[in-house]
Amino acid sequence: MNREEIIQIVSEKIKLIRTENSYTQDQMADIVGISKKTLVQIEKQRIACGWNVAVTICALFRDSTILQNVMGGDPLEVIELTAHDCITRPMKTTPNTNVWWKTLEETTAYRLQQNLLSHHYRIVDTEGFRIFTSFDEPLTRDHYAKIQ
Repeated sequence: MNREEIIQIVSEKIKLIRTENSYTQDQMADIVGISKKTLVQIEKQRIACGWNVAVTICALFRDSTILQNVMGGDPLEVIELTAHDCITRPMKTTPNTNVWWKTLEETTAYRLQQNLLSHHYRIVDTEGFRIFTSFDEPLTRDHYAKIQ
């Protein structure tokens, strides 16, 4: 995924995210930090939200079932990965996220996986800690080979 794809997804789903949280347009606009007029324009698909609004929505509504289902898990992970080349700090993966992941390789210590929706890659250990994440498959495979 790239910024444009994320902006498109958030723009297309913003009304569903708002209704999922039972917010009025006034409330949602205030929470996100945009005018109601701008929110209405986005909801009617007349304009797309900007990168800052997309990031804000992903951060504030990261538990949204709608966002998780279109981004293949935690939307902030996808946002962070889009902003950086890779994520190398260990982080506990959330339970029940394996539905979005296909295991490409596995050893007794690590699994190399690809997200079915966003298509990014990650390396997780047997305890469920994410060791490495990237959209770059060769980079991820190289890191996987190094930690073996």
